[in-house]
Amino acid sequence: MFVSDCLSVNENGHLTISGCDTVDLAQQYGTALYVMSEDKIRDTCRRYKSSFDQHYAGNGAPIYASKAFSCKEICRIVTSEGLELEVVSGGELYTALAAGVDPKIIHFQGNNKSLEEIAYAIDSGVGDIVVDNFSELRRIEALSAQKGVTTKISMRIKPGIDAHTHQFIRTGQIDSKFGFALETGEAFEAVKEAVAAEHVELTGLHCHIGSQIFDISPFVLAAEVMLGFYNKIYVELGKKLTHLNLGGGFGIKYKNADASVPYENYMSRVSGAVHAACEKYGLQIPKIYIEPGRSIVGEAGITLYTVGDIKEIPSVRNYVAVDGGMYENPRYALYQSDYTCLVANRAAEPRKYRATIAGKCCESGDLIQEGVKIQKPEIGDILAVLSTGAYNYSMASNYNRNPRPACVMVSGGTSRVIIKGETYADLIRNDL
Repeated sequence: MFVSDCLSVNENGHLTISGCDTVDLAQQYGTALYVMSEDKIRDTCRRYKSSFDQHYAGNGAPIYASKAFSCKEICRIVTSEGLELEVVSGGELYTALAAGVDPKIIHFQGNNKSLEEIAYAIDSGVGDIVVDNFSELRRIEALSAQKGVTTKISMRIKPGIDAHTHQFIRTGQIDSKFGFALETGEAFEAVKEAVAAEHVELTGLHCHIGSQIFDISPFVLAAEVMLGFYNKIYVELGKKLTHLNLGGGFGIKYKNADASVPYENYMSRVSGAVHAACEKYGLQIPKIYIEPGRSIVGEAGITLYTVGDIKEIPSVRNYVAVDGGMYENPRYALYQSDYTCLVANRAAEPRKYRATIAGKCCESGDLIQEGVKIQKPEIGDILAVLSTGAYNYSMASNYNRNPRPACVMVSGGTSRVIIKGETYADLIRNDL
């Protein structure tokens, strides 16, 4: 019935998440409200870790891509489950370090890192800076020389693979702002420059072909292409690398029709390709990384709203307004992203009422979903939007001077606040 196994319906006909009644959560904490299942997050982390033990004898690790959902508590949870951590900004790095994450297991991504961010990463002892372009490579070399240190880096490579997803979230093909192109020879020139540099140590390669991908084949092809390049570096430059990061992008369920693949299936097929390629080239299997983000937290999260005005326009559409909108979930406005919606206090009833879920922002485009089937709502009902754990809080803003909602973590029928909701005072904190 539901897109996530952490969701259910209780004897009162209310939606529950990890044993917590969502109506009670809305009453206790207010709405709009982000809710995350710690049980679901930990279970997914363990499934990934188990796959590494099975397919790579533990020689590698999943890396949580914290851009999907970044706060101190999620950093603590995923690293306690044995995952490493990816950050893409100084702010995400600061969050991870404030949470007590060992900098040696932090991988710093991003396509336009500032001098300040690079210096912060070097000074903090980050274990891997993933280099995106030539000028960044030279900035890292120069800063490392100034500081008298050698900085460990890896190189982000565009393997030239189209993952058949939304054009804004395809990142592996040549026309992308990310990484060095393989097919033009740019990537090999970058590797040669890195190998020759005195104050950086090239330790591995990285690729990422896109997001919300349901087909396993592009991941298999990416592994084969990247290991071919890995071997070329060894044969032609005599440089032995130690790790290969194959990125993330595994699809999740936003609606029941989404054909998501069990993560174990990805891991099995890709590991088969890795082992075959290494045998073909006579390579020792490198330490393998992947970077799940959305698939760790996406289905573990929901957002709760209170239904406000209901505007029925005969023969046109029914608008159901909620106390949130594009400021706390901009993904429909950006990507026309699908979601499953339901009235949480009527979750046992059939969904027969066709609605457009509208936010409170002063924008015609402030919609969360159009033409979805929900239970017939009344003013004051609690509306739940499912699979909002990834890229909702992370992409939230204060548009129209709306405070960002609180986030609650639930586990085994108990709840706790992990991010306090903003107040009006927070909105003017930096105003002069």
